[in-house]
Amino acid sequence: TGRGRFEEEDVGDWIDLLCTKTVTEHIAMTETSLPTRMVLGALGGMGAASCCHPLDVIRVQMQVDGGAGGTKQYNGFGDAAVKIVQRKGIIGGLYTGIDAAYLRQWTYGSCRVGIYAWLLSYTNKTQEKGVPVPFYKKLLMGSTSGAIGSAFGLPSEVALVRMGADAKSPPELRRNYKNVVDCLTRIVKEEGPTKLFSGGTPTIIRATLLSSAVLGCYSEAKEQLHVMFPAVFGNKEGIPLMFTSTMFASFVANSVSNPFDVVKSRVQNMPKPEAGKAAMYTGMIDCFSKSVKGEGPAILMRGFTPAFLKLAPYTTISLIITDKLTKAYTGKAGL
Repeated sequence: TGRGRFEEEDVGDWIDLLCTKTVTEHIAMTETSLPTRMVLGALGGMGAASCCHPLDVIRVQMQVDGGAGGTKQYNGFGDAAVKIVQRKGIIGGLYTGIDAAYLRQWTYGSCRVGIYAWLLSYTNKTQEKGVPVPFYKKLLMGSTSGAIGSAFGLPSEVALVRMGADAKSPPELRRNYKNVVDCLTRIVKEEGPTKLFSGGTPTIIRATLLSSAVLGCYSEAKEQLHVMFPAVFGNKEGIPLMFTSTMFASFVANSVSNPFDVVKSRVQNMPKPEAGKAAMYTGMIDCFSKSVKGEGPAILMRGFTPAFLKLAPYTTISLIITDKLTKAYTGKAGL
């Protein structure tokens, strides 16, 4: 009948509509949960850590080199890389502590990127249509997510520094951790659970500054470059725009965070004091003072080159992977 034909054709149209448009739009409009964003951030971070971990090992060993009047072993980035490989090989030297780096992505990295992406999405909804989120809000959101992530990730950060720097120590002073679980367990057993949070102040300050600069500048640079140079960066989700934005954000972030990174590495890697003797550093201020007094202000930028060489590709890889995974999963850009 006429009625039957109408219903049959209409049902077919509805099915086509649901499969081609409505479902896609529904997925794109559905708010991605915070846990989901954290998982996507952790996966992006793991991909980046797999590529960039050797640079982190070199950075840490250069930053603790010559600390507290010790003998300086390295004469630059290239010299450090060669000596580390000669001493322990590529896997044992440059990839030592990679399991701690992965754990760090599921604690610090997941919170840092996941919370920022969630806050950015929420704030975008409160803005008037067509009005972008102000830059200062992006910086505040980056600071917040970095501080929270750093607090959760402190134990893995301590393990990462300890394992990365251990190979540089004289044989009689090496801790010889088997893996990240062994490292964390022995720290608690031999030095007490509070040692897992050593260097907390410089670590959180560094993470706050780093996340604010990296995430805030990345989001802002994507917007501004897209508007200012549409002929070059016409695709807002294109790799060229993402790459340029992350390189700019990485340089700014590395410049403001490196002094705190040096202090953090030295505090977290200092040996347990012998009975009756004072600790090498009593805290962040003491480490800062002794380092500058003993080695000059330039010490605060020690390891800048490997830190930037690690941060730039790490930021590029992790944020692009996170953005692309989020786009594939939700239909929307994550950052």
